[in-house]
Amino acid sequence: MKLYLSSYKIGNEEEKLKEMTKNGNRKVAYINNALDFATDLERKNKSDSLDILDLERLGFTVDILDLKQYFGNKEGLKEKLDRYDVLWVRGGNTFVLAQAMKLSGFDEIIKKYYIEKKDILYGGYSAGACILGPTLKGIHLADNPNQKPYGEEHQTIWEGLHLIDYVIAPHYKSDHPESEDIDRSIEYMIENKILFKALKDGEVIVIE
Repeated sequence: MKLYLSSYKIGNEEEKLKEMTKNGNRKVAYINNALDFATDLERKNKSDSLDILDLERLGFTVDILDLKQYFGNKEGLKEKLDRYDVLWVRGGNTFVLAQAMKLSGFDEIIKKYYIEKKDILYGGYSAGACILGPTLKGIHLADNPNQKPYGEEHQTIWEGLHLIDYVIAPHYKSDHPESEDIDRSIEYMIENKILFKALKDGEVIVIE
């Protein structure tokens, strides 16, 4: 499984993303659950549309895949995900995304893909990248860990997916509303000896 992890949007490695998917691997599942806490649906839908246009501009065919439709149905979700070449996970609230991944079984599916070295690309930005590390501690200073769009009965998840051994700190020293919060996140991670990599908007980590 290949990883394309961006601070914000597609970032500055568009040619690399196309190269990583050049063998006809063009069908994208666009996962937007990190914004499930949003109340301004018009703004959310516009943001999703811009993301999708960016991917389509690079030659991808994009379907929105809502993890809420698969809560409690991991087998159905795996059957759906197996049809795609790219899983693209947008930014938003990392804690909300973690909850959606757990309730749908996406967390277990993606770990299995990784272990089995499945021929698929996981791409994403901000929350979609943060979720892959070992912990969400530190990110709590940028994303509200108490957002519970799926019900207050669900406990906050503090553990990442462990697909990489460091936390990605996006929007570092960038023209982004969360940039100052990320400075505090980085201070927290340094103080608590949490391994991290800071990304400025535009920067991308590629793992093949």
